[in-house]
Amino acid sequence: MHVTGHGSPGPPRRTPRTPRKAASIRDVAEAAHVSYQTVSRVINGHPNVKEETRSRVEAAIAELGFRRNASAYALAGGVTRAVTVLTSNTVLHGYAATLQGLEEAARAAGHSVGVRVLTPEGDLSRTVATATAADGGIVVIGFDRLGAAALARVPAGVPCASAVEAPPPGRSPKRPAVWADDREAARAATRHLLGLGHRTVHYVAIPASTGSRTSVAPRAEGRRQALESAGVTPPPPIGEGWDAPAGYEARSELARDPDVTAILCGNDDLALGVLRALHRAGRAVPGDVSVIGFDDAPHSGFVTPALTTVRMDFQGLGRAAFQLLRTQLESDYRPPEATLFAPELVPRESSGRRTA
Repeated sequence: MHVTGHGSPGPPRRTPRTPRKAASIRDVAEAAHVSYQTVSRVINGHPNVKEETRSRVEAAIAELGFRRNASAYALAGGVTRAVTVLTSNTVLHGYAATLQGLEEAARAAGHSVGVRVLTPEGDLSRTVATATAADGGIVVIGFDRLGAAALARVPAGVPCASAVEAPPPGRSPKRPAVWADDREAARAATRHLLGLGHRTVHYVAIPASTGSRTSVAPRAEGRRQALESAGVTPPPPIGEGWDAPAGYEARSELARDPDVTAILCGNDDLALGVLRALHRAGRAVPGDVSVIGFDDAPHSGFVTPALTTVRMDFQGLGRAAFQLLRTQLESDYRPPEATLFAPELVPRESSGRRTA
């Protein structure tokens, strides 16, 4: 720091300049009136670019002083190699397995993956804006309200794919998405319990991912449809949560009621809490009450009794979500033939015939 002596006015002081933000690939695309994938192809010398378009992009690069971020481009070939995943959870089985499948597929294709965890306390719009500024694609794990809200905030021009819960029949998400038919899976699980002689099936719920708090999640809807098809008035869902403590809290309404003989849970973590609550209430599983979970988490077959559940291919969903994104990042990429993610009922020890 320069310091002047007493009595000397010294040189004039300079007002500090605010550092200019470096131009991004999207800034170049906007200035050249092209897609940012086109800018990427120009930067990497891709031959399939019209000369007039190439000149316009190069002029915009020169005007804006754009410098390519090497970390965003792992290979030459015109492909943006950074993928950002937006998710509200990295611990629960469905989220973690989806993320695993996505990361494995991305890594095999030479893409790096970053994860931004969504929180209710955070600024959702700012988190999404930061992710979209990274000059790469975005994958949203939209199994819950927070994920669905983040997906709705991703700008239309940003390459984006998602893994979501099953949409209502006849409707498709606005952005490229993959899902499993957990509505049909819940119908199958409910029919399985009715086939074992249970007069009705109670449901411990997970939250719906979209709409108001009165929205019906596909698993709850599937159970309702199966009961109504059998001429049974569905009991109202119990609780709303994701983890074992939430399942355990349902004990006051389920565990001590002798009329409750069959319970379907929105996921396996809820089912663990329900099993514990039934045990504390002195009710045997499956002798007094049959319990079915959802997702086939790794621990499901190793609790006592082993949990009957619905197996969901979350890793497959993650891989497919990345392939959907890849079709947007690479103009010459053709995805493999679509896979039908059909859930599978896995009967184990926690479900049995009604005995009373």
